[in-house]
Amino acid sequence: YIYTLDLTDVATGWNECCAHLGKGESRTIGALETIRKRLPFTLLGIDFDCGGEFVNWHLVRYCTKNKITYTRARETIKNDQAYIEQQNYSVVRRFVGYQRLDALEQLEILNKLYELLSDYQSFFQPVMRLKTKVRDGAKVTRKYDKALTAYQRILRRKDTPVETKIKLRKRYANLNPKKLLLEITALGKKLSNC
Repeated sequence: YIYTLDLTDVATGWNECCAHLGKGESRTIGALETIRKRLPFTLLGIDFDCGGEFVNWHLVRYCTKNKITYTRARETIKNDQAYIEQQNYSVVRRFVGYQRLDALEQLEILNKLYELLSDYQSFFQPVMRLKTKVRDGAKVTRKYDKALTAYQRILRRKDTPVETKIKLRKRYANLNPKKLLLEITALGKKLSNC
């Protein structure tokens, strides 16, 4: 079947997805490599759930070779991957649904859809990030920062190279959110008709 590797940057909220056929280690690494090439910044570390496609020596070697920190979620802690769980619903499930896909034609359509979704989510969908959470007995008070897109968060970071900011600004200038959404919807319909 077709599986989706979904990656969310904790610092900025940048989201990238890549579909691959089967859960084999080499295909998972191939999907991770595709995502690394699309990221506007260097991938420094991955933190994942306890699936066999991630907990294996192939991925350990890949991370060691590419100087990527390799950590995993705690097995017994529910919702230990809150950033990615949110994106799994708001990106993957919302636009792709729950259907089981298994054809190469579907794989191609899905990866085109994910490229468009990355631009749509990262450049045009602002997200509020939790700053503080204080519990006083049963009452929980949460404070959030200003809603920003992942693109805006990257531009505000002092450690983002100037060249990266220039490339992202050029990319942003060529994007149209309405056109992106129409293309995403069309690909979603095409995917459900395959």
